[in-house]
Amino acid sequence: MANTWWELKILCDPDLEDSIFWRLEGFGCRGTASESKGNSSLVKAYLPHFQAQLLDLSALSLWLRQDALCIGLASPLLHWNLIDEEDWASSWKQYWQPQEIGDRFLINPAWLPLPESLERLVIRLDPGVAFGTGNHATTQLCLESLEMRLSEVPEAFLAKSDQKQPLVIADIGCGSGILSIGAVLLGVEKAYAVDTDPLAVQSTLSNRALNDINPECLIPTLGSVDILTKLISQPVDGIVCNILADVIIELLPEMKAITKATTWGIFSGILLEQSKAVADALEQNGWVVATLWKRKEWCCLNARRS
Repeated sequence: MANTWWELKILCDPDLEDSIFWRLEGFGCRGTASESKGNSSLVKAYLPHFQAQLLDLSALSLWLRQDALCIGLASPLLHWNLIDEEDWASSWKQYWQPQEIGDRFLINPAWLPLPESLERLVIRLDPGVAFGTGNHATTQLCLESLEMRLSEVPEAFLAKSDQKQPLVIADIGCGSGILSIGAVLLGVEKAYAVDTDPLAVQSTLSNRALNDINPECLIPTLGSVDILTKLISQPVDGIVCNILADVIIELLPEMKAITKATTWGIFSGILLEQSKAVADALEQNGWVVATLWKRKEWCCLNARRS
């Protein structure tokens, strides 16, 4: 049964999609996809069989109903069944199509041909079992924030010799590596990508190769901020951190060791109702929140060191 997966199918109101994706990620689901079914959405998610029992799935169904009730929407319908690994590998991918994000990015599934016109920066991606396909609002907000932040790089980092200073960032909770890859395509010289999930590190390594990125420019490593303090020789210029609000708050004191006076930060994975708690924690740890960008019930905080 080690290669058997739970396939979860959730019929829901389209406005529930983002909260359902968030709940499924927290539950441990590996791949997610959605499609329209008339006026409803059908969300599919996949979970290794050994990670959940029937009672766990029943609890998930209850949480989803409670989430809908809090928002004032109709309860979603959850069904599940077991499938083998080959069916899982091909099932969710058929619903994932190329997606434009911001003004410059195009996320292109690795198993589809590249578009004829390459006017955008193309990120070829096979997330495997890691979070980060570009479909989730938090990933989109982070990529758009990187685009905005790094479009200012040429002016902000020009030295007296008119040579652009190399930028180094840390991607904390890298998932599929999508944010690190995006940053490198935008001109960052080096991205240190860390994640506590070994499957995420492997996914980032695979996607680095898919995008022909020099291994010296993108360095995936198992671990968190404590590992970064050993990897980097000097503080980083920027931090991207798309994880959960509670984890961000927990890690902020440790981030002081890898930042300097000019370091900027992009923090997401934050529900709107959690934004004040995260903003307060940022300020308590020497950050100033410059902007809050939101999409549906999610937000992204752009900050700088005070």
